[in-house]
Amino acid sequence: MHNPAALSPVIAGAWRLAEWCWTAQQRLTWIQGNLDLGVTSFDHADLYGGCSVESLFGEALALHPSLRDRMQLVSQCSVGLEHPARPGDPLTTWAAPCDHVAAQLRASVEQSLRALRTDHLDLLLIRGPEAPVAIDALAETLQTLRAEGKVLHFGASKLKPTQLALLHRRIALATHQFELSPLQRNSLHDGTLDQCLELGLRPMIWSPLAGGRLFTANDARSHSLRNTLETLAAELGVTATTVVIAWVMRHPSAPLPILGSRRIAVAREAMAAQGLPLDDAAWWRICAAAAEPAAV
Repeated sequence: MHNPAALSPVIAGAWRLAEWCWTAQQRLTWIQGNLDLGVTSFDHADLYGGCSVESLFGEALALHPSLRDRMQLVSQCSVGLEHPARPGDPLTTWAAPCDHVAAQLRASVEQSLRALRTDHLDLLLIRGPEAPVAIDALAETLQTLRAEGKVLHFGASKLKPTQLALLHRRIALATHQFELSPLQRNSLHDGTLDQCLELGLRPMIWSPLAGGRLFTANDARSHSLRNTLETLAAELGVTATTVVIAWVMRHPSAPLPILGSRRIAVAREAMAAQGLPLDDAAWWRICAAAAEPAAV
């Protein structure tokens, strides 16, 4: 699948950056560690960490500004979502959806640029609104932001299929971001991944490790999956994390997994999934191990 935004095969998710309570230097070490592995894309959103994550990342990047040339910065505009950290802000208020598309998008992008201390975003994702959206006004604003050089590429996050198709017809999107893991396979069956193939979008996958539940949950389903992953990992000479990421990557749409781990070792294991010979039988073994128990 084409990758117009030139994202790395594994993406570093910054959504937990505030939770880690790191110094700016520790954040910079994490950034550099990812870059050294070839994980050059960093996923943010306007509302992550109580609207603080982009500023935390930008503060660290300011310690070594030349690293900006080695990375792709992704952010997300949460259309229609209000956050207590910004009450009444035009960025998060959606009182009149059809009249405020341009103002909200521009406010979001300008805030992200200031916080990340950069002059452009490599990719901006539009997170799906619940309220009606003026799609033409949305696309026109995106085109303007691109013409100004403030955003290079666009994508979607959790858009409904009809919204995604409508927006993609007006401005070419690069990706659609949604959840996929052996424990959360809805996108395999509800048409989300099929639509990515149809539209030529390379998906970005959040929580490919199910937020860590693959390795920490104590229910029977998780135990069954862990046993299968560990068996396959031993057969292939890799770690269970590598096997899971290979399972995600194997879909024909060539998904790009997003990892929200503070541990650089996890990114290293994920990058090792590229080219791992995970055949059809192994892929289905993982699905079967993670299947919901039959109703009785």
